[in-house]
This record gives sequence, structure tokens and C-alpha cells, in this order.
Amino acid sequence: MGKISNRKGLTAVIDYSVLDNPFLLQNIFYPYPAVTHCPPGAVDISVPVEKDVSISCRFYAKEKSWPNLLYFHGNGELVGDYDGIAPFYNKKSLNIMVVDYRGYGASGGFPGFTSMISDAHSVFGYFNNMLSRQGYDGGLWVMGRSLGSASALDLAYHCQDQFKGLIIESGFPSYGRLLKRKGIVPPGTSLNAFNDACLARLGKIYLPALVMHGQYDSLVPLQEAQDLYDGLGSPAKKMIIIPDADHNTTMMIGFDLYFGYIKEFIEKFIES
Repeated sequence: MGKISNRKGLTAVIDYSVLDNPFLLQNIFYPYPAVTHCPPGAVDISVPVEKDVSISCRFYAKEKSWPNLLYFHGNGELVGDYDGIAPFYNKKSLNIMVVDYRGYGASGGFPGFTSMISDAHSVFGYFNNMLSRQGYDGGLWVMGRSLGSASALDLAYHCQDQFKGLIIESGFPSYGRLLKRKGIVPPGTSLNAFNDACLARLGKIYLPALVMHGQYDSLVPLQEAQDLYDGLGSPAKKMIIIPDADHNTTMMIGFDLYFGYIKEFIEKFIES
């Protein structure tokens, strides 16, 4: 795991186990085991997280001097889905490391919320050390899309002294709020304390932040992104609403905006 920052009195630790209820897990994760061929120029990386369990990642890198993006993808996606997307990051002079979850792609084990967050820290520690060891000196940013925003936000809070910035796309401040919105919280289960803790922690994230969301996202409503953006303690933050886009078309519909704003954001804080 990467170093835990003590910047500005960081103290919040969130108990994710409330989401590890079997009923909730079957409504959170949609694991899809599959092994995809690694394309030329990319590197498959397997990060051990516990005995007999490793997380599959794919690193699409071109130049060691370029900024590096640690990317946690959305639900129902695999690292192989980014074989056709990563080149567009490379065209913006960005290296990108895409991370799977347990039970997804070539990753072992079964997904859980607590383990997903713990695994994110293990992957970050491994990747950060690898970058240093291999001479990648362009800095490190963390990005989460949809489900991946939970991992990105946790890393941004605990390890923010080691990142240059945070990017959230189609994300949310607390997955518990989405479950309540969908009406799939089991009787007798309260997520109020969890949701309050997630919202309160946002104010202790001071990294430069970019929040992007589709105008007509019905899966994760735009208000979730607005609340996330408003709650962030980042003195330098920006919110981009992609016109006419829904949850899964932010990049497709807002292609130029999407990659343009990511590039602009990273360039602005590359020397920070």
C-alpha cells in the first residue's frame, strides 16, 4: 500500500463492509472472467493482493517522460475494453494503467466492496514503485469512471500527497446513495452513516480535481456529480457537463471535450 498522508489532519476511515452484504454485492458487481490478448505496445501486469489472488492491469505507455494515469474502470468493463481507447490517451501524450477488479478479466477471487478498495491501494503501491523503478518521471494522476470513482476517491484521500490530481467521470460521492435511490437496500440495513462519512470525507480531499458527467445520465444522475464536486475540498477544481451524453456515452458524444479537458487539466498541474 502507498504511504498514508497526514496532510491537514486527515483522519477519516470509512467502513466499506456495510456494502459487503451478499444481497447488495449481487447488485453492485457484475464480474466477467475473461483473458484478452495484450496488444502490441501494452504490458499486462498482475498485482498480488492476497494468497492466490491477483488483480489484472494493463499499462499502455509510450514515453517515460509522459504523465501517468492510474485508471479504475466502470462496472461491466474489462481492461481489454480499453485496447481501442487507450491510444487516444497516448495521442494526448498520456500513459494509462487500467485496473480490473476481483472476478473481472484475468483477476482472481470474487468481488467485494472492502476488498475492491484494499486492492486499489495495493495496485497503487505496486504501480507507484514500478514507475519509480523504471524511470517514469511524468507524475501520477488517479482517475475513476462510474464504479471506479469509489477507488479513485479513496486513494485521492489517503494518498493525495503522491498524486498530482484527481479525475472523476460519471461518478458519485457514495455508492450507498445509489443503492437507496434504486430501492435495493435490504430491510434493517441503514446506509446513512456510510453516506454521511463519504460526503464528509470529500471536504478533506485537496487535490486538483476534474469532474465530468453526462447531461442525461439516468444511471448516476447529474446531481450526484454536482454533490461530489461541491463537496470536494480542492481549491482548484472544475466540473464539465457533456451535453446530450448519458452514463455510457460521455466519451463517445463528447470526444473532443472529453480528451481535451483531461489533457488541459493534467498540463495545468503537471509542475505542481
